[in-house]
Amino acid sequence: MGNLRDYEQVERFRRKQLQDHGLAGEAVEQYRRPAERPVNRAARGQVTILFGGLTRPHETLIQAGMEGLGYQVQRLPTPSKSDCQTGKEYCNPGQCNPNYFTVGALINYLKQIQEEQGLSAEEIAERYAYMTAGSCGPCRFGMYESEYRLGLENAGFAGFRVLVFQQGAGLKQSREGCAIEFNVPFFLSLLNSFFVGDCLNSLASQIRPYEVVPGATDEVMVECLEICRQAMRDKSYEIRSDWRSWALSLITAGYNAADVAKFLEQLRSDWYTGALRRCAALLSERVEVDYTRVKPKVKITGEFWAQTTDGDGNFRIFEFLEHENAEAIVEPVAGWITYMLHQAMQGKNDRRGLPADMAIRERADWRQKVVAYRNYYKSMVLLRLSRWMIHREYDRLRGALNDFLPALANQDELRELARPYINPRSAGGEGHLEVGKTIYYSKKRLAHMVLSVKPFGCMPSTQSDGTQAAVIAHYPEAIFLPIETSPDGDVNAYSRVQMALCEAKIRCKTEFVEALRRTGLEMETIRAHVAAHPELRKPLQRVPMREGVAGRAANFVLYVAERMKTAEG
Repeated sequence: MGNLRDYEQVERFRRKQLQDHGLAGEAVEQYRRPAERPVNRAARGQVTILFGGLTRPHETLIQAGMEGLGYQVQRLPTPSKSDCQTGKEYCNPGQCNPNYFTVGALINYLKQIQEEQGLSAEEIAERYAYMTAGSCGPCRFGMYESEYRLGLENAGFAGFRVLVFQQGAGLKQSREGCAIEFNVPFFLSLLNSFFVGDCLNSLASQIRPYEVVPGATDEVMVECLEICRQAMRDKSYEIRSDWRSWALSLITAGYNAADVAKFLEQLRSDWYTGALRRCAALLSERVEVDYTRVKPKVKITGEFWAQTTDGDGNFRIFEFLEHENAEAIVEPVAGWITYMLHQAMQGKNDRRGLPADMAIRERADWRQKVVAYRNYYKSMVLLRLSRWMIHREYDRLRGALNDFLPALANQDELRELARPYINPRSAGGEGHLEVGKTIYYSKKRLAHMVLSVKPFGCMPSTQSDGTQAAVIAHYPEAIFLPIETSPDGDVNAYSRVQMALCEAKIRCKTEFVEALRRTGLEMETIRAHVAAHPELRKPLQRVPMREGVAGRAANFVLYVAERMKTAEG
């Protein structure tokens, strides 16, 4: 954090260097983003907004939510290896895989439309636009927006519009007359799509490895996704404000009574929890599981896109792990949202009491300092309310599923776990999260192995991987494996995962044998009891997690043994 004297000293040094190298007289021409035709509100019904980059459940729910708000949207197909090659052909070299995969998928989809519908590039540019998240910082993610435009122009789609919403800018980025209104309904719809999509993904990954009838889970999850899709599409945000929302609007800067009423309705409504309870009933009715199967738990972490997508972008790693008789613990998008809130709060704490204008910090009078403190406390109240709301809503969705899914990790705890190894203020990628989650899931015995998936050459993840050597030295019980994804590296990655899985399977088997020994029962006795009690074959039963026991099978036999002793007593 600099001050005015530091700035002046740097500026003097810069001018001297320019003069010494004969560059002082040259005019500096700064880069300016090319002006782009807006997608006006009047064209909302004529322009189809394309998007992609997440899992199928997330994208299906996002599409339904935006359709419910009156937008015409279409999710792109899951990116494939051929899409990555297309992205490399039309974009700059040296970009990371998420950029190549996503822009390549967009270009190939537009070319497909061009062929099938006989549209010209100009007509496509008029009828379609692409929406994506944006950011700034040291990670190459901050350059994706310009790479999308460059790739589209090189592919013959000059003038194709790219709509960017900054992931950290909140509601302050709407423009007058723009087709997409980044307002409260938009963000609530987006957040609910993320959270419900997280729940569906986590359900499938935790139940499918133990299903008795192969394919039963996927069959029911198709119906569950349709239930949630309809709920997302039919959700109404026409909420009337009352005295409560009016009173709260007085202490929430930037939100009027109508906006506050929508947040209050979100906290009270049973709309999405009701949909998930219907999904839970379907799973309990039609899926039978065998939780005595011994399978290691593998926590997936790494770069956000690579750990989230379910296609060639991460070697279809979730499918591969299940094929190798492992249970994958997927990372929820909600975890990333709580991380961004945590980073925003940390930034506010670092600048507490400082005027926003850096030029007056050294000579700020008491009035300016009072204003700075007032703004700080107002921002922190809103950020803490946002954090509380996200955890509360996510927990409510978990409750609708019998608390079968794990809660969101505490960001303060992750920060403190990572602090001895990496600066929590490091920006780009997942910052300190990769280190923090490795320690969190290993120290608490929540997983047998941590698998970090990241694009080839990802700078923030490379920094985390270098730090992990010290982590493993202090936590020898951790099994940590980083893999870098590139279109032609899947065979090598699968081989490395298999080798690490061997150690995780041995640890999981040892843990299970010890748990069975503690029960004093034979395996046949436990299986006979399970066969005689149908509720023990239901997928969403709540099995207590014992401290130091990670495996689902080990915890299950301990749970069944306790039930048997209780019944006998």
